[in-house]
Order: sequence, then C-alpha cells, then structure tokens
Amino acid sequence: MSQAPLVLIVEDSPPQVALAQALLRDLGTRIAVAETAQAAHEAITQEAPDVILLDLELPDGKGMDLMRRLKTEGIDSTVIVITANGSIGTAVEAMREGARDFVLKPYNKARLTVTLNNALEARRLTQELQAVKADLAPDRYHGFIGASPAMRAVYRTIESVAASKATVFITGESGTGKELAAEAVHQASPRRKAPFIALNCGAIPKDLLESEIFGHVKGAFTGATENRVGAAKAADGGTLFLDEIGEMPMDMQVKLLRFVQTGSFTPVGATRAEKVDVRFVAATNRDIWAAVEEGRFREDLAYRLYVVPVEMPALRERGADVIMIARAFLKAFAKEERKAFRSLTPEAETVLAAYPWPGNVRQLQNAIRNAVVLHDGPALERGMLPPQLLRAAPRGMAVSPQPAAPVPDAPMPAEPLPSAPVPSTPSGLPLPVPAAAIPVPEPVLAAPLPLEPPPKPAAAAPQEPEFLPMKEIERRAILAALRHTQRDVPRAATLLDINPSTIYRRLITWREEGTLPPEFA
Repeated sequence: MSQAPLVLIVEDSPPQVALAQALLRDLGTRIAVAETAQAAHEAITQEAPDVILLDLELPDGKGMDLMRRLKTEGIDSTVIVITANGSIGTAVEAMREGARDFVLKPYNKARLTVTLNNALEARRLTQELQAVKADLAPDRYHGFIGASPAMRAVYRTIESVAASKATVFITGESGTGKELAAEAVHQASPRRKAPFIALNCGAIPKDLLESEIFGHVKGAFTGATENRVGAAKAADGGTLFLDEIGEMPMDMQVKLLRFVQTGSFTPVGATRAEKVDVRFVAATNRDIWAAVEEGRFREDLAYRLYVVPVEMPALRERGADVIMIARAFLKAFAKEERKAFRSLTPEAETVLAAYPWPGNVRQLQNAIRNAVVLHDGPALERGMLPPQLLRAAPRGMAVSPQPAAPVPDAPMPAEPLPSAPVPSTPSGLPLPVPAAAIPVPEPVLAAPLPLEPPPKPAAAAPQEPEFLPMKEIERRAILAALRHTQRDVPRAATLLDINPSTIYRRLITWREEGTLPPEFA
C-alpha cells in the first residue's frame, strides 16, 4: 500500500504550527514540521513532500528564497504560501514564482482544507498523467532502452525511490547496466543538478582505496605532494555510486560503515572530520549475502546499504528488448563509423534473439560494433555477425510466417541415384523390356482360418500410468508447435505462450546434446 501524502509545514511560530496540525489532522496526510529554512531544506532532501506550507518570514531567511532554491534543484513539491494580511502582495509575487496558492494567518479551517485538497488532487492527476505517458512510451528511460516487463519493473522502482535519500543497492550480472541504473536514480532525483560520482571499488588498489574515497592531505604518505579531494567530498549534495562494493577490503568496510552512518569522514592524514550530504548507491554482481555468510563482507554494512534493492535482469530475460537495443546500437555506430547501415535483416535478428548473451548488453554492444566496423551496406545481414553468434544460432528457423517444404516420412537420399541409359531403336523408340527383367511381386498367402476360436486373453493387470519428466513434456510441446507452424518460431512461441528466445535456446541445447530431430537441424 502506498504511503499517505506528506505535508511539510515550514513555520517558526509554535501556536500556528499546532493550529495547522489540528486543522489538517482529519485529512489523512502525514505531517512534518520545520521551523527554519535550513531545517526545511534538510527535511526536503530526506523525503520530498507532496505539499509545502511555506511561511514567507523565517528566522534564517526568506521563504521566497527557499522556494527559488528548491526550484533550482528540481524539487517539484507543490508550494502553498502562508502569509499575513499585510503581505498579500508578496504572496501574489510568490505565486508568480511558482507557488500554487496562498492562505492567510490566522488559519481559516475551510480555506486551508479546500486549498490543501485542491493541491493534493492536482498533484495526483499530474502523477497519473506522467504514469500514462510512461506506459505509452516505455522503451526509453534515462538512457535505458527496453519495454519488457522486467525493465518496466526496474523503471517503477527507480521512480519510487528517486525522491528519497534511501540507499539503493543494485545487483545483476556483469554488463546488465548497473551503473546506468545508478545514474537513472540520480537523474530522477532532486539531486540531478548536483554531482554524480562513480567509483569502482574492484579496480582501485587496496592501498589507494581510502584516499580515493575520502581524499588526503599533503604529506599524508609518500607521493602525497598536495591535498586531494576524494569521491565523498566531490559528491557533496549529489550521489556517490560505489560499484563492485563486494570487492572492498574488510578494513575499509569499517570506515565506510561509519561514513554511511554519520555522513562524516576524515581524509587520510587529516585530524579534523568533514561532513557531507551524500546519497549512496551501491552495486555488485555477486551475492552479497553469501559474502556475509562467508565472512568476506560485514553484515552491519550490508544492512546499511541494502535498503532498496534493484535487480537488473539479464539480457536473455528481456525478450524483444534485444532487437530494440541492437537497432539503437546499429544506428549509433553507423553514424559514428560513417557507414550506410539502416536496419537489421530478419535473419540477423533471428540470430540475435536466439543467442543467450552471457555478457549481456555489453556483449551485444561489442557484437554490433564489430559488425559495423568490418562491413557496410544498407542492412546488417546474418553473415556479418561475429562467428561465435553464428555458431550458436539455430539453422532453418523462419523469422516470419513462411511456407516450409513438407517433411518427408522417410529420409531421402542426399543425391539422386545414377540410372543406366535406356536402350532405344534407331527410330528413337525404346526397345521392349524382356519379361525376365520385369520384377514380379511375390504372392501374398492368406492365413488359414482357425478351426477353433482363439482363447480369450487373460485380463491384464492394471498398469501404472506413464509419467514423463517435465523436461520431456516441454520438449514434445515445443517440437509439436514447431511442426504445426512449419518451424516458425515466433508463431510457435505465441501458441505456447512463451518467449521466442526460450525456443531458440532449447533448440541450441538439443542440438549440442544430439537430441534434436533431423528435420530441425
């Protein structure tokens, strides 16, 4: 169940805050309070509210300045200005700056309730419209390409978590786009205009990792000839992405845990701690909980980081996304290499859809780039693809419904048998064939009638029904569907309600096992 809308009251007068809370108690909203502009900004970065009731006069600044700051940072919370009778002109100016409405102090219950309900309803309709637009054009999302159910689930999770400061933990095989997912979290968040700093913990030597994350001061160690700002400081106000977090040494995990808990760190060689506002995103292609069980990763750090998990699906699980991504790569690389490619042939798409892609999107990207660099033409053909893809591709599979040659009941010879020349007369007529040369079929003898009726067979003992393994049932169903559709894989997949790539993978496996019927080889 989704949470109730959040209303943030930015007001420094306790009596006014208590009155507003009493009036809003029955609206079914969550209520938060901030007494200063700075406290309000910190609360908003933790969780962006749906509506902000903003007093224009605050102890540490003007409410108008806070509103402009939020607008600059891309925070789209609805603002309702709180003002006194003598400053209605200022409230109107605030509405020109983006505020939705204003209410006067002291609060009138009817006015406050109607204004807030209108703001919440308008926000709900806006969010529904954005969701509809996303459903109508779901194949592009912050650098991602794909509209499969697995990827749309990823998009929804990113949208849901982006506005908060909660740590996101991204898992998935190598090449599935974990860093792209981290960037999407950043771009969809209110921090989008602040830095996004990515650090690969597995690619940095152990002795340098602390300095890379926290920085160092001049003279901290041999070679430290000047002060250096680490990733933690560089990401202040934005997002720090720690890739391959499972490769981090245990001693460094202790220091990272303190940083995640407190938001403060001490550069190498320094004596004073520094505090930053950072949103953490971590990623790994390993099982983090298995690493915890094996003692290679701290359990307390794992719980700190594993707040909102995002599982990136493997490319082989994304169905038609493979072709969609391949077309995008082809267009980009053709432009980059100044080649004439405009499309993929149906045969090439069949190979791409059938391949299991152990290297995921990164491997697909390399395969298309290889083909574009080594070939040219209006369409990228099957034979232009890398050999390893062609060796794994099933042969003789149709891409679209096409009539296939009927399968003979018995195997036919590969070549016609040579026949002897037929002798003929000078006039060209064939010579009569000797009778001895004409084969005479042997007579079929009828079986003699029995003198007595055959004895009735004894009643057979009831037999156990035959049970087949699910693997064999699946095999028979797929082969039957292929025969019915004349080996058209997409149509067979539709009949079986499965993904075409599943059929392609099964065909490859059966061919390697030697169990693929000759008609499908």
